[in-house]
Amino acid sequence: MTDLLQHMLTVFFGFFAIMNPIANTAVFIGLVGNKEKPVRVKIARKSLLLSFCIIVAFSVLGKLIFNLFGITLPALRITGGILVFLIGYHMLQGSGSKMHGPSEEGDVSIAISPLAVPLLAGPGSIATAMNYSVGAGWSAMAITISMFGVLCLITFFAFAYSEKIMGVLGKSGLDIVTRLMGLILAVIGTQMLIEGVLGVVGAYAN
Repeated sequence: MTDLLQHMLTVFFGFFAIMNPIANTAVFIGLVGNKEKPVRVKIARKSLLLSFCIIVAFSVLGKLIFNLFGITLPALRITGGILVFLIGYHMLQGSGSKMHGPSEEGDVSIAISPLAVPLLAGPGSIATAMNYSVGAGWSAMAITISMFGVLCLITFFAFAYSEKIMGVLGKSGLDIVTRLMGLILAVIGTQMLIEGVLGVVGAYAN
């Protein structure tokens, strides 16, 4: 195996472990399972396109963006953690997220948050992109962006064909998945918040 291929696989599986298309498909169903297929596909396309743009931006301009706005990774984790927890809490009540309405604006809102940010292009994905790109040269940057692009395509098809999964689950199954994913999202949000707080404590301790 060549060094280039090994590096590509390392980057791909690094993103795959964080982005986890399988788990995110279940979250996607929990968020938009009550919508028509064209709407779900539209939401999936927008969320993944936005995620890709975010990762490209942070791959190319990551350190500059953080320094320009005075942003730290722990702050990003804390904010994202709170957001994910609140959305998960509302889903856990079986009512879906109260942060989104049934209108087209609500559909766009779901595509932006929580799907694009922070689930698909969250602190972990951003940190991974910066780790493999910043200061590593244009070739490493291109590999990082292309591997994330491949993963976005895989995730899109998983989202687009989530209807088949819904057909197996049924309405009662979807309600169960919604509540279960709400619990998982709340736990993910709590974990992100903990990591952010530990990052702040560690920074000040040093």
